[in-house]
Amino acid sequence: MVNLIRADLFKLRKSMAFKILVGITTASALLMVMMAYWIPQGKIEASMTGIGFMFSDVNMISILGAVIAGIFICGDFDTKTIHDAITTGHSRGTVIVSKAIVFGCAVAFILLPYAIITGIALGSGSKFNMGSVAVGFLHLLTSEAGTVFSASEIWKLLAIMMTLIIVYVAQLSICVPLAFVLKKPVLVVAIYYGFSILTAQLMGIANSSPMFDRIFSCTPYGGNYTFLTLDAVAGDFIKAIAVSLAFIILILAVTFALFRKSEMK
Repeated sequence: MVNLIRADLFKLRKSMAFKILVGITTASALLMVMMAYWIPQGKIEASMTGIGFMFSDVNMISILGAVIAGIFICGDFDTKTIHDAITTGHSRGTVIVSKAIVFGCAVAFILLPYAIITGIALGSGSKFNMGSVAVGFLHLLTSEAGTVFSASEIWKLLAIMMTLIIVYVAQLSICVPLAFVLKKPVLVVAIYYGFSILTAQLMGIANSSPMFDRIFSCTPYGGNYTFLTLDAVAGDFIKAIAVSLAFIILILAVTFALFRKSEMK
């Protein structure tokens, strides 16, 4: 498995498509912060919040994360890389886990620009606002804007960012079975983006139904996992990470069950 992971990580480093995705998230993070800075200053209209949200992490990662799965996993079916790994003695379970690990690393890496730029923006002490449309790093940016951070709060801020990345990786883990089953990048991107829109609507239902909220919070899409701030306590971090890891394990088990009996063509 280690050799498979190393080979895939090397392929990612050399991939021009992956470098372009990192460039897109970097530009998007900059635009998100700039718009969140200009809106409270009145330099742009408050009605532009919808456009600003388009560049936010939760929206961009819903598209680009699925694109990574489409290119990285589906592409290996086209090039027969996965076929070769299996025929040379690697089990299907090993292939799935190695692909999932590298996919998670890729998602985390394209989210780094949001974490770094948000951290720099918060360190400036400026005011940021994007109205009520704020999730993930954008929510952190607008909620903690103007805060003077102590040393302990800086570490807590880093813990929030790491937890957000883990939650996003868990949310996108559903792209792994989609890629292994469908083997078509376009379908993976379209289905996951539609699914992300559905989960956003389900959050509204969870807010009005305590029972559904408890059920939904057992997944990385529910709860307040993408709304962490400095007010969060240790239990909030533990629950978010535990739910995310458990969800990833469940998704990988489903992937193995689906892929185990599929025919390699």
